[in-house]
Amino acid sequence: MEDHKQHAAFLDSLKRNHDKIRDDRAHAIAEDAQLMYKRETEDLALFLKRLKREQENMLDMSPTDANSLVLASDFDAKNYVAKDLEMAVKIRNLEIKLELAKKRYAYLFGGKIEEL
Repeated sequence: MEDHKQHAAFLDSLKRNHDKIRDDRAHAIAEDAQLMYKRETEDLALFLKRLKREQENMLDMSPTDANSLVLASDFDAKNYVAKDLEMAVKIRNLEIKLELAKKRYAYLFGGKIEEL
């Protein structure tokens, strides 16, 4: 029974030295930060794709089917331009943020996030 106590996780944990404890904590913190950074970057990429798709869908002037078309009198050009420009700015800002996030991830964690 004495031999079993020497290899028990609780006892081993109590016997760890300060360097080992600090190393374990550092690894846990780094792993959490890396996973959250990667997740945030992936979320940015997904949101960017969806926003680009939404902007492209604005070009679809067929409201009901492929044979229909929005009437000229129903089309609000000013609103269309405003919304398209607003989306373009959001897209550009997200592209910048995503690029920075990838660079920071590489710098902080020494890895590369693959293109999403």
